[in-house]
Amino acid sequence: MNEEALAASFGVYLHIPFCTSRCDYCAFATWTEREEEIDRYVAALLGEIARARDESGWRRPGTIFFGGGTPSLLPAEHLVALIEAIDPLAEAEITVECNPESTEGSMVAAIAAAGVNRISLGVQSRRSHVLASLGRTAHPGAFHRALEAVWTAGITNYNVDLIYGAVGERTEDLAATLDEVFGVAIAPTHLSAYALTVEAGTPLDRDPTRHPDEDLQAERYELIDERLGGEGLHWYEISNWARPGSECRHNLSCWLGGEYRGVGCSAHSHVDGRRFENIVALDRYLRAATAGQSTLAREERLVGAAALEEALILRLRTRGGVPMNYLDHSLVEDGLIEQRGDRAVLTLRGRLLANEVALGLVVPDEGMA
Repeated sequence: MNEEALAASFGVYLHIPFCTSRCDYCAFATWTEREEEIDRYVAALLGEIARARDESGWRRPGTIFFGGGTPSLLPAEHLVALIEAIDPLAEAEITVECNPESTEGSMVAAIAAAGVNRISLGVQSRRSHVLASLGRTAHPGAFHRALEAVWTAGITNYNVDLIYGAVGERTEDLAATLDEVFGVAIAPTHLSAYALTVEAGTPLDRDPTRHPDEDLQAERYELIDERLGGEGLHWYEISNWARPGSECRHNLSCWLGGEYRGVGCSAHSHVDGRRFENIVALDRYLRAATAGQSTLAREERLVGAAALEEALILRLRTRGGVPMNYLDHSLVEDGLIEQRGDRAVLTLRGRLLANEVALGLVVPDEGMA
């Protein structure tokens, strides 16, 4: 699917906020020890979906993405019911984020039969001391059991999520993780690698001894980029690499300005020029959704220069880049961007300094006019 088609597509994101434990770096809307609320939460999602389908701007989606949290904690029948309620296009990409520890064969088989054709495994690292630094618990064998479940279900298009730059992670630790990830029978078609970020209010934030070193993170990024290129995966967004044709259509559509409807607590939406966000707190969301009331927390409508600037910042992160006339040409001389035809695309160094490059965007006051 080309960029124009992706930008014109419609997707649905479902936020599943349940986790068995909370990672020390996590600032997402997630809750532990609330599994007894799953049935009620899914009923609330089904109600919100029904209301959303009556709204202007709703279209049968070409992508569905279950994120969280840990969507794989939901029983398969709930995931299937949500997919059926959304009624996606026949050729839709349907992704479910899974933790290896909760990726069971029967669950994956059931959701694959319902149309799930992409799995994203939250691995983060294959070294126990690195996971401990992140506040995660290692479960021996879970990764390989999850892979067997995914392959057996016939899903060969899968992603592995990694986090790099944790204190205590050595170059050889990251290299060994990549060796193990790509040393399996059916290697991933997609890999997401995120630099460890300190979010305010998290246990990681309160422990300066575990704050990452940005220079080391840059070195790790270069190692990842080089290794993935050798595996046939190429960057298409700063933190994402894929084999040709295996890019995540849902996320790429969002980066290209496509419309999507978010369902669930804290979920964001972009429909008809509006950007809006659901209630964050689980209890408040459940009360509103169960009562059939609006779950909207805030909204805005970007127009003109503000809308163009947002679109350019998002597109700048992608391999397609932005029109050259929106960037200062001195960035080419600085080695931060390269010119490809009439497009400006981030170099490897530019990807490491993307926020600084974005400050060089030149947006006319009239925006898109």
